Amino acid sequence: MFALGIAMVLAVALPISAQAQNVAQKSFIVEEIVVQGTHRIEQSTVRSYLLLQEGDNFDRRRVDQSLKSLFATGLFADVVISREGKTLFVKVVENPVINRIAFEGNKRIDEADLQKEVVLRPRVVFTRTKVQADVKRVLEVYRVNGRFGATVVPKIIQLPQNRADLVFEIDEGPLTKVERISFVGNKAESDSDLRSVIRTKETIWYRFLSSDDTYDPDRLTLDRELLRRHYLAEGFADFRVESAVAELTPDGKAFFITFSVNEGQRYKFGNIDVAAGLRGLNAKQLKALIKFKKGDEYDNTKVDGAIDKITDAVGNLGFAFVEVRPRVNRNRKEKIVDITFDIREGPRVFVERIDISGNVRTIDKVIRREFQIVEGDAFNAAKLRRSRQRIQNLDFFNKVNIQRLPGSTPDKTIVKVEIEEKSTGSLSFGVGFSTDSGALLDLGLRESNLLGRGQALSFNGTLAAEKSTVNISFTEPYFLDRDIAAGFDLYHVNQDLQDTRSYDFKKSGLGLRAGFQVAPFLRQNWRYKAEVSSIENVASSASSLIQAQEGKRYLSEVGHSLTYDRRDSRIAPTEGYVLKMINDLAGFGGNIRYLKNQLRAGQYYEVTDKWVLGLNGRVGHILGLDQDVNIADRFFLGGTTLRGFKSAGAGPRDISTDDSLGGEWIYNGSLQLRFPLGLPAELGLSGRIFSDFGSLGQVNPSTSSIKDSGSIRASAGAGIGWVSPFGPMNIDFGFPLAKESYDKTELMRINFGTRF
Repeated sequence: MFALGIAMVLAVALPISAQAQNVAQKSFIVEEIVVQGTHRIEQSTVRSYLLLQEGDNFDRRRVDQSLKSLFATGLFADVVISREGKTLFVKVVENPVINRIAFEGNKRIDEADLQKEVVLRPRVVFTRTKVQADVKRVLEVYRVNGRFGATVVPKIIQLPQNRADLVFEIDEGPLTKVERISFVGNKAESDSDLRSVIRTKETIWYRFLSSDDTYDPDRLTLDRELLRRHYLAEGFADFRVESAVAELTPDGKAFFITFSVNEGQRYKFGNIDVAAGLRGLNAKQLKALIKFKKGDEYDNTKVDGAIDKITDAVGNLGFAFVEVRPRVNRNRKEKIVDITFDIREGPRVFVERIDISGNVRTIDKVIRREFQIVEGDAFNAAKLRRSRQRIQNLDFFNKVNIQRLPGSTPDKTIVKVEIEEKSTGSLSFGVGFSTDSGALLDLGLRESNLLGRGQALSFNGTLAAEKSTVNISFTEPYFLDRDIAAGFDLYHVNQDLQDTRSYDFKKSGLGLRAGFQVAPFLRQNWRYKAEVSSIENVASSASSLIQAQEGKRYLSEVGHSLTYDRRDSRIAPTEGYVLKMINDLAGFGGNIRYLKNQLRAGQYYEVTDKWVLGLNGRVGHILGLDQDVNIADRFFLGGTTLRGFKSAGAGPRDISTDDSLGGEWIYNGSLQLRFPLGLPAELGLSGRIFSDFGSLGQVNPSTSSIKDSGSIRASAGAGIGWVSPFGPMNIDFGFPLAKESYDKTELMRINFGTRF
């Protein structure tokens, strides 16, 4: 009977009329109903689905409806209703119960991922409908992963007691690549330009590390939106994507994708105005925040940026319930867009709840403490944007999406936070080469989100020809559940400086630090450092100033810094600025006493898409307190701080020994333009052109052999950065534009590391 039932499951069900063919047509009173074939299912359950009961007049239509009702339960593989005299016999074949679900042939997709997609589970009743639905779900998983030739065949393995194992036999098929991407209707933008905008890419040999060259319908939807954003940023306010068609080749191995676009005409900005409908707002001051003007090319991203800036400015003035809406008027005849930013009082809305999802490892508290609004606060869009940026700055997540959802009442809103975690721990062993240190071995162990609590713990060790280091660091970002980042550092450095300063330098120390937010964008940090260092193996030919400082020293230093950061990102800034003041005072014990002050600044501009101009500068001074400044505490210039010059290659020098002596004051800066090279983003290549400048001076005591002009040094050059699968690589070519005859220069700097 069981074998017969399984066969019937896989066969086409017999027509209901055929199953009831043995039922007499004439009317009679049903005296008895007999249920046959039940094992797991109670007979009363079968009777409950019948529309005929004992004592009822026989009705053929009700018999047919009873059959339909029983089949609809999904409990039975077959049902037959027949008559003997005035007795109705209901014979059923129960569907088996699934004992186990397995997958065979899946190599590219883990079984655990497939198990998540299927609905059927062990101890669930088998039905053909559910199996076919699961087959479709599994095929969809393979399609999303670019395997449109995949096939899935469900197989039933019969077991005693009406149980069965369900096995999905999978033929994954070849990876279906995107062979060609074409555009129809584009005149202002070339096909190659548009291909660089969208995520989907044509297959080519170097894309073996990427999946963007496989067809994905969801990615195609994203591509339509990316095209729309691109054209709106280029001034095409009427742009639309007419269609996006993916055609599978006859052999099923590749896709041809065609985008049909309607560019429309290009617009310029017309009249730009701000309508401040709230008392206390100065429309003229708010208009000054808008960085575009009449006659500029229309750019929708600039409009969105202006809305954010106006919203932030109004929010900082204490207006919590404000809406900034652009009124756009297109003049197709003159090809201009007039925009009025209308500022009006919005609905009074309060935060009812903040829901966080996607954090499997990171505890909620780590995310919630970065919010600048809490449940019960007035909703503030500016604070919400800053909260999102603070969460991104943690660098724990690949994606951070924040949405507003309706609350339980019209005056309440729910803030929904969806995150996607990324790996925050790393264990690395590397080999490489550095211009400063030569060949090196590197061992690193780091966890920036320890136990999901946001704590950072790291160990780093470097062994190189001219430098070896060991460092252990720990940071608690919210010490005692307060907005105070506290931590410590243990370190040891052994440095060979014979080539530049004719001595070896060692130092070991302990550092304690704590920092807290003073105001929005303003952070204060305090630190203490206890250090033992020594100048050793001083060459007999070394400068007399260096020979006089040979031996051990003991440092006890208190440091302070104040940082005002308005960059859009601490990790990869594209706009904004940062100011930092640093003060260090040594002399609280030990035998070293000085006061060191520095001021650093950086400004970033996104010139155009992915072209970022950065300006960075520093001024510094160190003052010995009743003693000369030790050479190890002075400023040095060159290498990464002044490309085109060797490390410590610029500044005061003892020309009789060729030793670099450093300086007690310094200023240096850099102007750098970072840009893409026009190659696929997955290659990780970027270019840069730069100009560095700076100077340092003042050595005490001084002798006649010491050259200390204090003149400005400058250089210019270009470089390439490669974020490779094997580690970062940077090559810079620098050419001195202004130097002294005793300075040491270098044409090329290379830093390369491999991690495995």
